[in-house]
Amino acid sequence: MHRAADMTTQSYGNFISGRRVSAGSGLFEATNPTTGAVWGTFTDSRIEDVDAAVSSAHTAFTGDWGRVSASERGRLMLRWGDLILANAERLARIETGQNGKLLSEMLAQVRVVPEWLAYYGGLADKIEGSVIPLKQTSVLNYTLKEPLGVIAVIVPWNSPLLLAIMAIAPALSAGNAIVLKPSEVTSASAIEIAALAIEAGFPAGVINVVTGAREAGAALVEHPLVAKISFAGGEEAGRAIAARAGQRLVGCTLELGGKSPNIVFDDADLDLAEAGVLGGIFAAAGQSCVAGSRAYIQRGTYDRLVDRLVSRASKIRIGDPLEAGTQMGPLASTAQLRKTIDMVARAKSDGADVLGGGGQPSIAGYEGGFFFEPTILGGAAADSFIMQNEVFGPVLCVTPFDDEDEIVEAANATRFGLAAGVWTNDLRRAHRMARAIKAGTVWINTYRALTYNSPFGGYKNSGQGRLNGVDAVNAFLQTKSVWCELGTAVNDPFVIRA
Repeated sequence: MHRAADMTTQSYGNFISGRRVSAGSGLFEATNPTTGAVWGTFTDSRIEDVDAAVSSAHTAFTGDWGRVSASERGRLMLRWGDLILANAERLARIETGQNGKLLSEMLAQVRVVPEWLAYYGGLADKIEGSVIPLKQTSVLNYTLKEPLGVIAVIVPWNSPLLLAIMAIAPALSAGNAIVLKPSEVTSASAIEIAALAIEAGFPAGVINVVTGAREAGAALVEHPLVAKISFAGGEEAGRAIAARAGQRLVGCTLELGGKSPNIVFDDADLDLAEAGVLGGIFAAAGQSCVAGSRAYIQRGTYDRLVDRLVSRASKIRIGDPLEAGTQMGPLASTAQLRKTIDMVARAKSDGADVLGGGGQPSIAGYEGGFFFEPTILGGAAADSFIMQNEVFGPVLCVTPFDDEDEIVEAANATRFGLAAGVWTNDLRRAHRMARAIKAGTVWINTYRALTYNSPFGGYKNSGQGRLNGVDAVNAFLQTKSVWCELGTAVNDPFVIRA
């Protein structure tokens, strides 16, 4: 049996122009969150490293990649997906070793990555312009859909491969080239899939990876050859990236944080609701942008369901995420652990009650791991820090409510709007709530569902733009209008001249 403690130290460089590149800059260490031990070293990329990666992508875009047909782009994406699937077990273990999430969850994510590549690979040769029906038939006017160029993809550590592919797949389908910057917490898997892309037959330079921290990200956002940025991560970083991109007048797709409400009505199936509330926050140790961190429970059910939630949460098996019996692993980093500890302490000082958990467990054999107990807080004020800010840890706040109007106001009373859950057997109520809640995704009697062909993104401070679905391809395209005189009447007055 493979255990987190068995991981050996490895060294990674960047991946540029189809090959692994030794560090031209400094190095940083990556820590296994389950053990607290260093397991890898990576390039701490600087401006010159980023410039090499962007230049490689630009050369590919204007050269070999730009000459690949749309149908062949699609075939390459399908082959890449097949190779990722063939290496799913290895990639999932790398993911778990990096961020501490359950191997079962990481394996499930890696196994669905090929579905994104198949979907967008299939769309590649279906990107079409149109003929504009002008009044004057002597003029032909048509549109072309063309790629933007080099796309910067910056992703966080919680679901590194899946979130990367959610941006890369539509961007490649449209014909763009990629520079991927993963989180410094989870850099290895990005380099591994870039190597698999070369094995699949992609021209060198189409997919590049630079590792590092803030300096690398800033250099990528500010590079003059980067045509668009796709970013998934925190609200403050998203705001800074959008501001920098705006200075260069380039676009952004931003998938940012959330403070998602999970709402249980008295008529809900209590067993389903219990599982949905627990899974919505503790399945990934709260390290999910859509984590249902605010549970609102109608008053007639509140005491009974909270008792069940506290009881079940106390029985969650915490430990090595590589072991099959583990139900929750560690937090991904010491910084995330410290943030969670501090936010729970602040919530208590603001008047919240700890109904369950609230501390750091001692896990035999993993004393250096970044573990935190599944925690349930009651009595937190609506305007308190814990109710208004993302924890990104296993912390659930429970609050009673009486009626629909009250809960709609409470659910919408944050600056976020990424997702929400509604648990009810009243169909009319379900659809009323779906319309009233200001969020990009509303789940009814389920939670944390995601697929390649359904749009995903946020309202308000949870982001802008959408990933997934047909429309995501259009975010990585630009439209050109072509005018062609078919006759000799070049001065025909019907045309308004610019």
